[in-house]
Amino acid sequence: MKKLLAASFAAPLMLALFPAVAQADPDPDLKITSVTLNRTSVAVSGLNTVPVTVTVKGSFAREPNQAVNVVLERTGGSGSENVLFSTNLVRNAAAGTWSGPLKVPSTANGTFKVTSVQTGPFYPGSETSFDPTPYAGQTLTVTGTHQPKITASVTPKVVPFYQPYTIKWAVTDAQTGKPYGIRIKVALLNNSGCVEYFGPRYTHLTDTNGVATKTYPGSPVAPINCLVVPGDPYVTAYLGFVAARPAIVAAVPSKTSAPVGSIVPVNGSVAGAPFNCPVQLQRLYGATQWRTVSTGAVRRSGRFTVNAQPAYKGSIPYRVYFPACKPYVAGASKAFSIRGT
Repeated sequence: MKKLLAASFAAPLMLALFPAVAQADPDPDLKITSVTLNRTSVAVSGLNTVPVTVTVKGSFAREPNQAVNVVLERTGGSGSENVLFSTNLVRNAAAGTWSGPLKVPSTANGTFKVTSVQTGPFYPGSETSFDPTPYAGQTLTVTGTHQPKITASVTPKVVPFYQPYTIKWAVTDAQTGKPYGIRIKVALLNNSGCVEYFGPRYTHLTDTNGVATKTYPGSPVAPINCLVVPGDPYVTAYLGFVAARPAIVAAVPSKTSAPVGSIVPVNGSVAGAPFNCPVQLQRLYGATQWRTVSTGAVRRSGRFTVNAQPAYKGSIPYRVYFPACKPYVAGASKAFSIRGT
């Protein structure tokens, strides 16, 4: 399941939360003979969905009446959804089939192919020992118009650690740039909730301009925030991001004086522990020009080490510069000096 989600709308977030997506074999107890769509083309507009009846013929030896979900993956087009999941298909034991609707959103604009079947019920955060069972099936062509567009405005634009912040979300018609003129059910979630979402749950209603505003509590880390327009069982539209955070950099040389040409480790930290983001030791040339003389990266602990090397006798000003590294804006430590002797 997580491998499929990593290829879907939330790929960057998915990789942030689940960086290692294990490979597994299909469930040997799930046998698929055929997957049939009752139609192979649909037109969908706005926030609507259009049902396509899916019928799966096969068996599941371990739990014969357990629901299954059919998976379709994008093969062409420009919609924002890259993976479609059917609803939980209901078993008809007498017929040896599962059947139910695939609810197609406008954001699926393009072409999709049936690629696999997985055991249900659908829950994207679930751990399973098995990958979906591959099945190369029919192609579905979706003409999606008036697709929803989600935007977000954060106040303040750069969010200090431990301080609350507000996000004004808006859902509008991407084709016209205008609101849909109705109150829209949305889910405002954070962190794992953004990638473990399953529909049609919602937490808020927008106003008729498509706007929903929420204040989030202060935090020592940089949480993921998202708005989901619910689908069934997954999403119709989605936007997730991490609000910008300040780069609070501290740096201290291991020595305040050292022989010319010797190595002086400079140790420091960046608030929020932005793992693997670069840091640059810079030396002051002239009155205002800082030039990079050494580089490093932030460790998981939030700490870093860069090396200074006094080039001449006398007091030499340095600082550690942190280039913008999402979601952190650029910042620098206070200047400090090392005396070359």
